[in-house]
Amino acid sequence: MKKVSLVALIVLGTTIWAQNTEIKKTPEVKNSGDKALLVKSDAAELEAKKKAAAEEKAKLPKPYDPKANAQSDIDKLVAQAQKEGKNIMIQAGGNWCIWCLRFNQYVQSTPELKNNVDKNYLYYHLNYSPENKNEKVFAQYGNPGDKYGYPVFIVLDKNGKMIHIQPSDVLEEGKGYSLEKVKEFFNQWAPKKS
Repeated sequence: MKKVSLVALIVLGTTIWAQNTEIKKTPEVKNSGDKALLVKSDAAELEAKKKAAAEEKAKLPKPYDPKANAQSDIDKLVAQAQKEGKNIMIQAGGNWCIWCLRFNQYVQSTPELKNNVDKNYLYYHLNYSPENKNEKVFAQYGNPGDKYGYPVFIVLDKNGKMIHIQPSDVLEEGKGYSLEKVKEFFNQWAPKKS
């Protein structure tokens, strides 16, 4: 009985300590005028972040084509991959997705990554947007965007067989992507040379 009481006291004490610690992190608001300034400051900061993201997005290339016939495009890539002995890297997402655009720009502007991709893969940007969700194509691969968000990568072998699904969050670092993690990902799923 004493053990249960001691455990209960420890849990209760820890909970109270955690709540007090959280309260101390909240800025002190003395009156409704201060509260209004705090809310206004948060709104202004959020608006500034949205504006910066919109400006960044506007400058980045838009590789996704909502009008493309994705299944036909992928079928052509499979035929080409068989001839060239390459795998197919599908980057699923859309022009609305800043992380999708950032990844594309990162690969295209980093010679080490671009060379690796060009040597080992046929690269395709599979569109997911209100204009074209490519539901049948995504269904073939288990709808990975529903599970992982965007971008998500679908790796096919030269015969069009899906060999890997890669969420992108594990490749991120700060406001961008990790060179080492992206390099490792591309190297891991490159076709095995005999």
